[in-house]
Amino acid sequence: MESQLEEIREQQKASWDKFSPGWKKWDTLMMGFLHPMGAEIIRLLQLKSTDTVLDIAAGTGEPGLTIASLVPKGKVIITDLSEDMLEIAKENALLKGISNIETKACDVCELPFEDDTFDAISCRFGFMFFPDMLMAAKEMARVLKPGGRIATAVWNGPENNFWITATMDTIKKNITLPPPPPGAPGMFRCAGDGFMTNLFTQAGLKNVSQTEVTGKLKIQTTETYWTMMTEVAAPIVAALSKTDEATKAKIKKEVFEKINERYPEGQVAIDSSALVIYGEK
Repeated sequence: MESQLEEIREQQKASWDKFSPGWKKWDTLMMGFLHPMGAEIIRLLQLKSTDTVLDIAAGTGEPGLTIASLVPKGKVIITDLSEDMLEIAKENALLKGISNIETKACDVCELPFEDDTFDAISCRFGFMFFPDMLMAAKEMARVLKPGGRIATAVWNGPENNFWITATMDTIKKNITLPPPPPGAPGMFRCAGDGFMTNLFTQAGLKNVSQTEVTGKLKIQTTETYWTMMTEVAAPIVAALSKTDEATKAKIKKEVFEKINERYPEGQVAIDSSALVIYGEK
């Protein structure tokens, strides 16, 4: 792997290790938010009870843990770059009484599995973080059995995801952020229509399709929204760490105004949109 890609990978690992406590704290709320995308992945994978499944970039364990409950005679290997996130996944498996899983910290571009190992692969919101997305897709295809199914979710465009742009756009209005280096991870890196379907096709997958899935971040209050976003969203935390307290206070005030204008009655439930891409080997 090129040194630049290795650097991005190591930055990602350090970031997810650092933010794992925040993800653990907000796990129930975030997993509820991301559930519709995981449910569509599972629907497309047409799982059999004996399947061996790989869940890539699983973080705190989903949708891998739900998949494990659907393949009682099979097994799920849950992977992530961050050991700390996988520790939370193991805790969640114990809490749910799920035993047919293994966890493995690894890089998606160098999967430590033999060719033709898995019946199905899931990857919910992982591709935007991968240094080399085509290499990742090819690695997934390599370890998939002939006839195996793969499904992944990526975020749709920023205009459809106010839950993140409410804060990030406000930050960009108040702080001059350096442009990200070419190939750097980003929320909307995979959002272009046809981007992921083309990537899957390039990786040698067939019967490729794309479906939009919408959801809601049911955060209830603006204060809860701000607290959560500043504890789990690495780009937001990184940007705010580079400015003074007065600017942070101004950004917070403007974010509150944006959210409260859109949800004047309270009960904040912010729309989101993702794309779920499916393919077969």
